[in-house]
Amino acid sequence: MEELGAPSSAASSAPADSKAGYVLSNVAEVVERILTFVPTKALLRAARVSRLWRNCARRVLKTQQQMSWLSAFGTSRYEEHVLLGAMEEGLETKYLLPLTALLMVDSEHFNGHNGSYRHKKARKCQDEEESDAMDRLRRLLPKSCDILCIVTPGIVLTPTGLPCTTPKEFMEGEAGFSLLFPAMDGVQIRPFHFCKNSLNQESLEEAGLTGNPDLKVVLLFGYHAYKSGAAVFLNKLLEPLARSNVLIAGGHVEKACIQQRDCCSPGSFGVVGLTLSGSRIQGASVLLDQDVSSPKAAEVTIRRLKAASIPERNTVGFMFACVARGHNHYNNEHNVEADTFHKIFPSVPLFGFFGNGEIGCDRIVKENYTLSETDANGLQHGYTTVMSLVHLG
Repeated sequence: MEELGAPSSAASSAPADSKAGYVLSNVAEVVERILTFVPTKALLRAARVSRLWRNCARRVLKTQQQMSWLSAFGTSRYEEHVLLGAMEEGLETKYLLPLTALLMVDSEHFNGHNGSYRHKKARKCQDEEESDAMDRLRRLLPKSCDILCIVTPGIVLTPTGLPCTTPKEFMEGEAGFSLLFPAMDGVQIRPFHFCKNSLNQESLEEAGLTGNPDLKVVLLFGYHAYKSGAAVFLNKLLEPLARSNVLIAGGHVEKACIQQRDCCSPGSFGVVGLTLSGSRIQGASVLLDQDVSSPKAAEVTIRRLKAASIPERNTVGFMFACVARGHNHYNNEHNVEADTFHKIFPSVPLFGFFGNGEIGCDRIVKENYTLSETDANGLQHGYTTVMSLVHLG
């Protein structure tokens, strides 16, 4: 995706030989109004026409503060994950300039283990595939966009389009989504990454996880958590968060693809995530424990989110579930938890994954009010689902 650049000398020297040409060359109010109907990638190209158009484009971009998303499922026609192709097409029609992109893709097809459309003899090692995918994402997204890609066994997504579309659980098959966060007044979203070599008090403060009075939500994902030392490492990170008045949600995934990873050795464990800070952010989460095993019980638990009275406009739902749940947990009934969430919150899009462990608890974060009492051990679970709402103001 292009950045705002200097005006095109050829375009700016074009003669204004008509009334329409004069207006489009001189009347900022008209140009700005027209540019509000132009998708962002085309808008960035239009900004090269003249200095007037560039300034109008900048003002239009500042008004595009709603989170958006692209999602995909099925079989790709190309030698890459289906989400990457969907992003190439979908970004042409988006009305925002993303500063942060959170992607989640299924591990089976992202790693290229299956799929007859891939040339098996030409397969590369997984590290090279991940590097190729990140290079592709860097070409698709703006240079200034922070990219965090999570690879996990199963995916929960809302199809691209309106929030009222029913979300889907994919425990098998190729699926993925990308949440696109633009600049938003009163909201700051920052990625973080820690391994055993980089986790210390200073790095926690730099990431905004400690000493940050505006911190409201932490999305946190551990990778290679089965390795020796990973549990102690994660506790060291969760202890200060458990004592804070913030919403914590996430889980354990197979791997994380990030832009900078120079501090840790290949194959080592670590944690990645996003911090969401700002006075306008609100959130709530509930834990569906192992005993919640029927649609009725799931609805009773998820309705507690409704009781938190989180605004539903400009809000996103997150579902982080154990791979042992899904239809295996609900007597072979599919999409139970996603359908239940949609029944209660029909206008809120839902995203997440099926992973190898869950992080979160019952918690409400609203303005100066927080409801939660738990320690670091109380944030880690198995055979559960963490269901959350995050309101972006």
